[in-house]
Amino acid sequence: MTSIVFYFQVHQPFRLRRYTFFDIGVSQDYFDDAENERLMRRVADKCYRPMNELMLRLVEKHGGAFRCAFSLSGTALDQFELWAPDVLDQYKRLADTGCVEFLGETSHHSLAFLGDADEFAAQVNSHARRIEKLFGRRPTTFRNTELVSDNHVARAAEELGFSGILAEGADHLLGWRSPHHVYRPEGCERLKVLLRSYRLSDDIAFRFSNRQWKEWPLPAERFASWVHEVEGEDSAIGLFMDYETFGEHQWADTGIFAFMEHLPEKVLRKPGFRFETPAELFERTDPVGRLDIPYPVSWADMERDLTAWLGNHMQRSAMEALYQVGAQVRQAAGRQPELLARWRRLTTSDHLYYMCTKWFSDGDVHKYFSPYGTPHDAFIAFMNVLDDLARRAGQAATAAADAPSSKERAQ
Repeated sequence: MTSIVFYFQVHQPFRLRRYTFFDIGVSQDYFDDAENERLMRRVADKCYRPMNELMLRLVEKHGGAFRCAFSLSGTALDQFELWAPDVLDQYKRLADTGCVEFLGETSHHSLAFLGDADEFAAQVNSHARRIEKLFGRRPTTFRNTELVSDNHVARAAEELGFSGILAEGADHLLGWRSPHHVYRPEGCERLKVLLRSYRLSDDIAFRFSNRQWKEWPLPAERFASWVHEVEGEDSAIGLFMDYETFGEHQWADTGIFAFMEHLPEKVLRKPGFRFETPAELFERTDPVGRLDIPYPVSWADMERDLTAWLGNHMQRSAMEALYQVGAQVRQAAGRQPELLARWRRLTTSDHLYYMCTKWFSDGDVHKYFSPYGTPHDAFIAFMNVLDDLARRAGQAATAAADAPSSKERAQ
């Protein structure tokens, strides 16, 4: 049997407002709530609501044979609760079908595994508790931010209790091996890894509406025929993509919804093929071998590494400053817990992504997603906010140190 594993990432960051030098020490209004609300409402209308209804129809139409997985970032969940609670209700209905798995990740879509191991564990555990509370089951599959994985991340996920992890099936990682099998990451004893079939995934996520692509327009039947070429015992095809692909990145008039509506039927038409969630696949499949991931691999850009977030001096400086301030914020959190909540929103990887200075084809992608005119504008706004947050954390720590102890007050 060959398993098709659809995994969708659902994420929205809390974007910063144009926070200037003159706001430091004056304003704690860091986030552009009006713009965040506008974008959430727009994407909910174009993507989340229609696509969730389509997913529910597919599960019902195929009697549970269609199955998939989602990872909902904590910042997206926050925005659903604020501005689109009915979308969250749709995800609960999907969970009730028993055909949809909800994955674990960092609560704030962060790169905390690079900056602070304790913060990474805290965010992962917090998010797992939230997912269990919302959907009735604690996650057993882990997906790190932007699919960034290496041996270290895999071992950390195993230590946190996960049984499986998703990763990018990059050519330079696999060499001669196929991405269409389950492996065990080097250094792990229980954890299994499923890789993204990036060619097939990107045919949907990026090339689908490209009129210059030789396969345009892409009907569901042709894509299913490509899937059917991957045959073999315990083969697995990881189709991983942003959920916003449907309706937001690829607009409805491209035919993306119709493509997805017909795809399961075309895939299931051939015996020996089925849809599974990652947890189901991991439970029944043994690894074909070990996979060494010595350095971080992501699903971003042509390089599939960390350069989308840490490729220039601005990004690396911002990352270093972010986690230095984090230590101060945690010291002040007992007195001003809201500082920690704001700092965690700053750990969202998008803020570093906006500072990327890549060019050629990848640069166009970065420009599309950035709310800033230039990467330097993103850096300045972020560092100004971080400066203000550091000052407030320092003031809270000083006030706590100067406050009389309970013993002194009793005297």
